[in-house]
Amino acid sequence: MLPIAVDAMGGDKAPGEIVAGAVQASEELGVPVLLVGRPDEIGDTHGLEVIEASEVIAMDADAASSVRTMKDSSLVRAAEAVRDGRASAMVSAGNTGATMASALLRMGRIKGVSRPAIATPLPVPVKEHPTVLLDAGANAECSPEWLVQFAQMGAVFATTRYGIQRPRVALLSIGEEPTKGNPLVKDTHKLLATGSWIGETGAVFVGNVEGRDLLADEADVVVTDGFTGNVALKTLEGALRGIGGALIETLTGTPEARAASEPLMPALFDLYARLDPETTGGAMLLGVNGVCIISHGSSSATAMVNAIRVARDQVAADVVGHLSRAVQTPA
Repeated sequence: MLPIAVDAMGGDKAPGEIVAGAVQASEELGVPVLLVGRPDEIGDTHGLEVIEASEVIAMDADAASSVRTMKDSSLVRAAEAVRDGRASAMVSAGNTGATMASALLRMGRIKGVSRPAIATPLPVPVKEHPTVLLDAGANAECSPEWLVQFAQMGAVFATTRYGIQRPRVALLSIGEEPTKGNPLVKDTHKLLATGSWIGETGAVFVGNVEGRDLLADEADVVVTDGFTGNVALKTLEGALRGIGGALIETLTGTPEARAASEPLMPALFDLYARLDPETTGGAMLLGVNGVCIISHGSSSATAMVNAIRVARDQVAADVVGHLSRAVQTPA
């Protein structure tokens, strides 16, 4: 496998945690890694090769203009490494919009894809694998035809990443009935219900789901527009963080509570690990002509190891090839 290009300068904890994760992934997973960034800031790479990039796109920078003007940024150089066949995939915990723009402008779209979408795994305690939510923020405004393509790509991703042979695909709405929702949702439901989009994905359309179903075993893939998807994702993150904090405070607030909760701690720690975003390895940008993993902005070394693992697995599974064949099916 060609190396995986890691944006060493992207993220709140870059470059220290990012480099540490890349080194750990190389040693523990046997994955070849290229670091992209400023060599003098990266420091000791433990033998990992570095592609020099003199510029860094800030987390709060305007994505489109930054990618156009900062051509020697670590993000752009990482995407170019994939385009030029020097790397098999790119991973970044940096500016999400700039990561998407770099991948799209340098790698290009898969033929037939109207718009790329961010596929984010949502941890679901009651089942073995996460639910894939897309679009989680790439496209604020969508057409029904785009959402149908998201369904195709999400189904392929669920199969290649989690081994789900007949992924259940649902449409996010405000009610389970086909007549519920805005015009976008209603029109999309009609297209998905025909089944003409399924092709080689092997997917099954199970209809509408509501926000309360995102962490339940109702579907394997949930499709929505990027605005709604991002709001839903951030709401879930905030809710889980708030509940987790309240639970810890309750269980440790008094000596009596600490003593009573001690037998539960191993199970609670295991549940926390399953719900921790760092264990998922990040989201994948589906629809570009290459593997692009977008990690959380606060990614630690552990999160970066998992992101590199996901990138390796998706390259090995030829997810781009499967996506290319899936989107050729007329919707």
